Amino acid sequence: MTTRPTVLLVEDEPAQREVLAYNLAADGFEVMQAVSGAEAELIVAETPPDVILLDWMLPELSGIELCRRLKARPETRAIPVIMISARSEEVDRVRGLETGADDYVVKPYSMVELMARVRVQLRRVRPATVGIVLEHGDIRLDTETHRVHRAGGEVRLGPTEFRLLACFMERPGRVFTREALLDRVWGRDIYVETRTVDVHVGRLRKALTEAGGEDPIRTVRGSGYALG
Repeated sequence: MTTRPTVLLVEDEPAQREVLAYNLAADGFEVMQAVSGAEAELIVAETPPDVILLDWMLPELSGIELCRRLKARPETRAIPVIMISARSEEVDRVRGLETGADDYVVKPYSMVELMARVRVQLRRVRPATVGIVLEHGDIRLDTETHRVHRAGGEVRLGPTEFRLLACFMERPGRVFTREALLDRVWGRDIYVETRTVDVHVGRLRKALTEAGGEDPIRTVRGSGYALG
């Protein structure tokens, strides 16, 4: 399996936050929590989540302003933001979307619908976590059956190499640092030396080129690795 996708839940109302966190965890997400816009901004800077669930009304820094700041920065612009608000007027919905929010949910909402909306956004940024087939060049990776094929032949990978390849295939061309790969593939709560990444990338390369194809993984000196 790929590492569980991470949702940052930004909600200052304790009961609401507890219910949301419970349902997100039950649905397979790793949940980080913040009670203010300022706290959320620090968390995003230190540990970028896959998706942000953001309440409009927050102390210190409003959800609207936090969304505007995140979407203005190149390093956080691509993180999907789902705005949650009691404001149901069309003008408020439009304002929320115009600040860069990727979706807008009005309270009270259906928990089933909200979880579905989170998965829609997740499908854009981490498709391997929602059970689909990824393709890049002549490489095909099926996230449900955990099988990989290259040029029609099956490639046999260990679990870690499979997760590595899935990570690369979600964002072809993107350069992943060793630290980013450790977070995505091994998980944020597990201590593994960065040298371990090099070992597993080496194994992945060997498996992918065993049948004679070119090495699709590029080493970027001083940075990390990229696919293609």
